[in-house]
Amino acid sequence: MASFLSLLLALAAAPLYPGIILKVKAFFAGKKGPPLLIKYYTLWKLLQKGSVYSTSTTFVFKLGPVVSFAAAVLPLLFFPFAGNASLFSFHGDVVLMLYVMGMGRFFTVVAALDTASPFEGMGCAREVFFSTLAELTLFAILILFYRLSGSLSMSSFFSEGNTLTLAGASGALIVLVIVALFMVLLTENSRVPVDDPATHLELTMIHEVMILDHSGPDLALIELGAFYKLFFYAAFIIQLLCPFSLPLSLLNIIFFFILLALVYTAVGVIESIMARFKMNLVPKFILTSFVLGFFAVILTMGVLQ
Repeated sequence: MASFLSLLLALAAAPLYPGIILKVKAFFAGKKGPPLLIKYYTLWKLLQKGSVYSTSTTFVFKLGPVVSFAAAVLPLLFFPFAGNASLFSFHGDVVLMLYVMGMGRFFTVVAALDTASPFEGMGCAREVFFSTLAELTLFAILILFYRLSGSLSMSSFFSEGNTLTLAGASGALIVLVIVALFMVLLTENSRVPVDDPATHLELTMIHEVMILDHSGPDLALIELGAFYKLFFYAAFIIQLLCPFSLPLSLLNIIFFFILLALVYTAVGVIESIMARFKMNLVPKFILTSFVLGFFAVILTMGVLQ
């Protein structure tokens, strides 16, 4: 029951947290900023509109938003929120989650290419290249977790008595993982300093350029899927930070969703104090996260012997 409740809260609250980022950025700019519920208003407005399709597109263009949305929701079904057991779990489910998210990106890319727009093709090339580098970090972290826990299940990573938290026996290694995972979060969700979700300057756009031709409910599915994807990475970091050992499951869930605001606040602070990197510096930034994850794996070779 607690697993089902936490999943419902995650699905309902995911569009709320990006409002925290906007509030933090407004605070640094000395402005009031939009309301916290702005993303709900945006989704509702998009759902009230109709979708416009170019005559050059095929069914692939319509399929892209649906698959990308489903690929963002599915990993949440296997995620153990607030220390509770995940709704579904099996050995190797974490590998499935990574490949499902990759499939969602693939369909977003092919939907953009289906428009026959060179501009969107440019964004697709950047997206695929940067995400490929980010996957190196994710699989390095996966290898580390397997060496520490002997499992490939997301639920077992954070089960009771496991050490995959900052307070566990491998806390020093988890520090490296948290930093690397936060850098992947910024990369995979097109945040500063990798990309700027608020810009429409054609020379710097990456993710936004791929969805320029989407509109109405299709764009709403893409936006909602992006919220769930960001929520997944933020929740992953929170699980590593805190073991969630309060006596009541409900208290753990409440504490978990409160701590989530810290990750989104950190994203807002970074977007307020940093500028977007030059395009040639982005690969170096992403590969730095891989180096941190790979270094943590190397350290386990001495620790576990």
